[in-house]
Amino acid sequence: MNTANSSPTDFSGLLQKTLRCSRYAQRVLEADPGLLQWLQQHYDSCCDREQMQSWLQSSGLNLNDEAELARAIRLLRKQAMVKLILRDLNGLADLQEVMQAMTALAEICVQHGLACVTQSLRQQFGDPLGESNGSAQELLVIGMGKLGGGELNVSSDIDLIFVYPEDGATDGARQTSNHEFFTRLGRRLINLINELTEDGYVFRVDMRLRPYGDSGPLVMSFAALEEYLVSQGREWERYAWIKARVIAPSGSPHIDELSKLVQPFIFRKYLDFGAIDSMRKLHAQIRQEVQRRDRFHNIKLGPGGIREIEFTAQVFQLIRGGRSAALRIRPTQRVLRQLATDGQLAPAVADALDAAYVFLRNLEHRLQYLDDQQTQELPDNDADQQLIAQAMGYADYAAFMEQLDRHRALVTRQFEQIFGTQHDVKSEAELWRENLSDDELAAIMEQLGYRTPADSMQRLQQLHASSRYRQLPELSRQRLDRLIPQFVTLSAQSDDPDTTLARLLALVEGVSRRAAYLAFLAEYPQALQRLVKLVSASSWASEYLTQHPALFDELLDARELYQPPLWSQIDTDIQNRLNDCGGDTERQLDVLRHVQQEQTFHLLAMDLQGLLPLEKLSDHLSELADLLLRHVLDLSWSTSRKRHCDQPQFAIISYGKLGGKELGYASDLDLIFLHDDEHPNAQENYARLAQRINTMLSSYTSSGRLYETDLRLRPNGESGLLVSSVSAFAEYQLQQAWVWEHQALTRARFSAGNEQVGKAFEHIRQQVLCQKRNLDTLRQEIVAMRQKMLDGHPNSSGLFDIKHDRGGMVDIEFIVQYLVLAHAHQYPQLTANIGNLALLKLSSELGLIPADLAEQTRTLYRTLRQTQHRMRLNNVTPCRIAHSEVSTVPCVRLWELLLEKN
Repeated sequence: MNTANSSPTDFSGLLQKTLRCSRYAQRVLEADPGLLQWLQQHYDSCCDREQMQSWLQSSGLNLNDEAELARAIRLLRKQAMVKLILRDLNGLADLQEVMQAMTALAEICVQHGLACVTQSLRQQFGDPLGESNGSAQELLVIGMGKLGGGELNVSSDIDLIFVYPEDGATDGARQTSNHEFFTRLGRRLINLINELTEDGYVFRVDMRLRPYGDSGPLVMSFAALEEYLVSQGREWERYAWIKARVIAPSGSPHIDELSKLVQPFIFRKYLDFGAIDSMRKLHAQIRQEVQRRDRFHNIKLGPGGIREIEFTAQVFQLIRGGRSAALRIRPTQRVLRQLATDGQLAPAVADALDAAYVFLRNLEHRLQYLDDQQTQELPDNDADQQLIAQAMGYADYAAFMEQLDRHRALVTRQFEQIFGTQHDVKSEAELWRENLSDDELAAIMEQLGYRTPADSMQRLQQLHASSRYRQLPELSRQRLDRLIPQFVTLSAQSDDPDTTLARLLALVEGVSRRAAYLAFLAEYPQALQRLVKLVSASSWASEYLTQHPALFDELLDARELYQPPLWSQIDTDIQNRLNDCGGDTERQLDVLRHVQQEQTFHLLAMDLQGLLPLEKLSDHLSELADLLLRHVLDLSWSTSRKRHCDQPQFAIISYGKLGGKELGYASDLDLIFLHDDEHPNAQENYARLAQRINTMLSSYTSSGRLYETDLRLRPNGESGLLVSSVSAFAEYQLQQAWVWEHQALTRARFSAGNEQVGKAFEHIRQQVLCQKRNLDTLRQEIVAMRQKMLDGHPNSSGLFDIKHDRGGMVDIEFIVQYLVLAHAHQYPQLTANIGNLALLKLSSELGLIPADLAEQTRTLYRTLRQTQHRMRLNNVTPCRIAHSEVSTVPCVRLWELLLEKN
């Protein structure tokens, strides 16, 4: 089509389809009428590199100024995007034009950005020179993945690696090392392209494929890169480097040197059939992510998706590329054609894979055209499904899905022929035979070591006869048929086979409707063994996994599973995951829920392995809660409609288990909210903020709930304001609060929010706790409150309630609180929030209680907490034991010594 032959009517029809199938194009064109006029003038010519260079040069902006260049390349992206979307959706452009145009756009932006920032830094530091012969040095930007392969999609991020030839220093008056120079350059280049401005962004930049990943240096010399690849390069990195290509600066004289350095790492001199297993493992890692996030409708990573076509092509490159230079190419379609030429793939198979690739990549683009989101997920709502069907040229979604399923089935078949493995069927499968008699089954189970084989046999038969089992899809039923015998055998190896099997059957029944989880259990026997151990050790763990089966994925890597958490690293990861949600609050909350579940499960696994003392476990759970509170507060405020300041003068104060850092797996959070802000709208805005925080924390969704909350410890309890000012809180605590509220204050601390408000709270807390008190009155108040609690938890079981009965945990906690309130005016160090055990020890060191009695009570408290913890891990509530199992004498004696004086 050309301008001369096109008419306004022609363009109107093309535009109508574009706006219908792309909300992104609709938004951009509505916001910029000038862009619409431009599009009408330019839509009928191919979108290519030369055109984009011309558009950029004619933008009227100074391309040597970073700020103006940033605006220019963002406007350029909008031009390229709306033109490609219109041309592609209306059949004016094919897949090659779209991929090559997006690749060219990325290269143009990186090249101009590199030149601009380099010029700016040279003015500051001079030219970077090599240390060997003083030769000029430059930063080489390597495009990885689809960018390197010239196959970039429309809403993709770009994977980059930064390298430079040689270490040395700059020659300017303000000298710096080449490494520092190029690190500065890399950071500014990333910001130039990646940063979201009022004009949008150009590309999200992903640097995680560089040596050592996120923990590695941003830039690396050729020598350092070579050393890394030789000594530490991993198999998956060979795959990643196949498509690597220097994209900037254009025509660098150092490209050949870099290619010679990298090529031996990617392509072995021999036929490397070990690549098959390596690629299988890499694909397994991707599949884990698919299963964990239930992403079977992901056309890139799911079964029969784009990644499997790429793997099919690239495994042959890794095997034979060392010997065949013809296979050292990057674009997937060219590789498929070459494999057909070489006889590695039948021409019909190569053609079918090529057709599937074109179909899937076109579909990927249409999914991304909707909202300019980097997604490969099929939509789950009817309206978007219909839009995708229309955009793909089908009358309805069913017809489209029929064709998609055909392509994916073919891709999967071919993939499995290359990478498929046979799984052994265990001989114990006869346990699941329909025609096995009760006596035969019971005899087999008894022989395996089951203590009540009849009961376990009945559970198996009930599941086999259940409607849920009968209604499973055939593939899911086959997987379950393979799993049950393994469950029986593995359970028999546990201390209590019958209980373990019962828990496993309940778990698998709970998750069986989700094919992804049955597939996971069937695919990964090592993870299955770890699952059985966890389920055997704790009924609470079994129920937790049943509620959150996405956590199965965490069982795959024992090294990661049993590593103590690094909270600063987890914090960074959370922020990155939140940023990836594109401002979608529900997705961001799901991220926080998933993080909480993942970290709780990691701690649970370590706990059940005996790798975490209870005190350390509570510390970690408390740190996790503090971390999530910080993010919930930030998210709540940033999404509040009414804000009178950027950073709220607001704090979350924790009491109870979280305040004392004795949090358990299922503990609720006792919280109050404070502010220190004189703005006239502060009270109203912060009340809304507190309510929003509480809702985010306590609301149930399909992803679960973060925490149950209790806000009744605020001034005046449930009848009081949800948020108090610091001054009002101080007045209440000093003038109106009951003694039991001061008891609660001994275990309160700042958890999240504005640190100055937190410091103000701590000052008030110290002031309140350090008041000199009448000891007789204090004793009477504490004893009365203890009796009230005792009356509220009657126990006629004949067993000892380790928390509520006399001599139990509550008594010890009241003793500690009495010591703080009675003596903090003389010994302010008692106000430190160091926990009950440490405060008992400190009190003995201060001569307030006998040392031997303090140590005995500490031992008792630790024993009671550990006992309670073990019982709760197996859902035993209330936690009651025989009186003979523990001696409460130390606590009783200490209570009498301190609180029953006449």
